[in-house]
Amino acid sequence: MKISVRQIWQVALVLVSAAALAAANSTNMPPPGTLNYVEGQVFVQGQQQTPRSVGSTYLEPHQQIVTRQGYAEMLLTPGVYMRLGHNSAVTMISPGLANTQVQLTRGAAILEVDELFKQNNVSVVVDNSRTEIDKTGLYEFHALPASVGVLDGKATFSDDDQRINLKKGHEVLFAAAQAPVRQKFNKSEVENDPLYRWSMLRGEYATEANVNEGEMLMAGGGWWGPGWYWDPYWWSFAFMPGWGLGWGPFGYPFFSPWYVGLAPYYGFYGYAPGVAGHYRYAARRLSNNALPALAHKPTADSPGFRTFSHSQMAMAGTHDGSFRGMSGGNFGGMRGGFAGGFHGGGFGGRR
Repeated sequence: MKISVRQIWQVALVLVSAAALAAANSTNMPPPGTLNYVEGQVFVQGQQQTPRSVGSTYLEPHQQIVTRQGYAEMLLTPGVYMRLGHNSAVTMISPGLANTQVQLTRGAAILEVDELFKQNNVSVVVDNSRTEIDKTGLYEFHALPASVGVLDGKATFSDDDQRINLKKGHEVLFAAAQAPVRQKFNKSEVENDPLYRWSMLRGEYATEANVNEGEMLMAGGGWWGPGWYWDPYWWSFAFMPGWGLGWGPFGYPFFSPWYVGLAPYYGFYGYAPGVAGHYRYAARRLSNNALPALAHKPTADSPGFRTFSHSQMAMAGTHDGSFRGMSGGNFGGMRGGFAGGFHGGGFGGRR
């Protein structure tokens, strides 16, 4: 019987996942509610947070994160980022990996869902109404007036006995003593919102951290499977998928360590054809900083990402201007070329 290269890699991934489970007691994965980035005035339980709080501060049940003139990024389950805008507040209800629930009590938040495992149950409460995330994608929440919008993906809105299925391009408006109203939203208004633009920028940085950490894991070891991994150069956690590569809702890719060699070259001057497997960017190196208290624990399984052969990657070379000039494993790209707005993700193995 002929065995394909992909089958060999899949068997290797199963073995790595088994090793990850065996190593679970000796490693730390950041729990849902871990602070991953702060900008401006951000407080957790009344204590102001700084960039040094990243990676070691997390919300326990009933604790709250508040922004004033600032932004914050918080990790939920592996592959899920929650980002808060100015004058916003979120309370952690349940920080479990199998049941993750937060409540937006003030302001606005965006949820970027790059990976959603079958065992995950991620939901957001606004004004006593619950929204369960059903697929990878991009979601926005507002506390006043209360609303939930699906920029990309699928969600289920629940209010008392009423359930509303929300798909891409739709939102639901709701308030006390009023029936929820489902309608289409204005895409251009969303894309001009400051929180959306900031989240898109953070999405790009998340990909750069993913590539940087993936290269370090391939060079130095330490990869135990899909999950969050600490990147000391970006001073944040990077999401590492278990297999292949996939596209986030902003149009930026994520690579497993096995596929990080497909990442295009990003130079200070932009396009650099014919160079494969390396990101280069202007980032202050923090090599003397110790890791925070939380780091490196895998998830229990990996549904897998969409995988591409070299020829398929070449066929995908027009994806939002990225992966241009590929030939025989040599790949080029242009900084910012991945960004194309919310467009439908592209991760395999998702719900």
